[in-house]
Amino acid sequence: MEVAVLDINGKDTGRKANLSNEVFAIEPNNHAVYLDVKQYLANQRQGTHKSKERGEIAGSTRKIKKQKGTGTARAGSIKSGVFKGGGRMFGPRPRNYSFKLNKNVKRLARKSALSIKAGEQSVVVLEDFNFETPKTKNFTAVLKALNLENKKSLFVLGASNNNVYLSSRNLKGSEVVTASELNTYKILNANQVVVLEGALEGIETNLSK
Repeated sequence: MEVAVLDINGKDTGRKANLSNEVFAIEPNNHAVYLDVKQYLANQRQGTHKSKERGEIAGSTRKIKKQKGTGTARAGSIKSGVFKGGGRMFGPRPRNYSFKLNKNVKRLARKSALSIKAGEQSVVVLEDFNFETPKTKNFTAVLKALNLENKKSLFVLGASNNNVYLSSRNLKGSEVVTASELNTYKILNANQVVVLEGALEGIETNLSK
């Protein structure tokens, strides 16, 4: 699959980038995508939720009324969950939400996500660029040139570039990652995936194993 290479002004450079059919044009596997996104979101959870159970409530341990003859239900502790101020029954406990996912499934999910975006004409190849100093204004100019100022965008760099990363960090709708940091959730969450020329080889190498 051939795609035109654009410059940071949004103009066609006259060059073509060849996108591997093994990465950008496969039949998407929706279940693999679901599992990878589910794992990513599960890993974001701290799992520190906790409510007090009856054994953790401060209160009297005396039996609050006699066992028989009251005409109401038996009751032993004021800390029972059936009483106001008592412990919570079946409340949340700290837990780890992460789960294992095979590398091949994750690789398939990322290729599926890229293929979905390529099929929607939502993948743009941009020539490599850099900024002399980190400036949000410079990155905003690139977004405007590509008509992305009002869209969620994901920029994929070949290698870490601190000036480009810091220039984008203050913009809510844009994210900059390297080819090795690419994941299914971020690909699908973006309206437009902007891949720099230098990142193509890394993406294809990582996903073609």
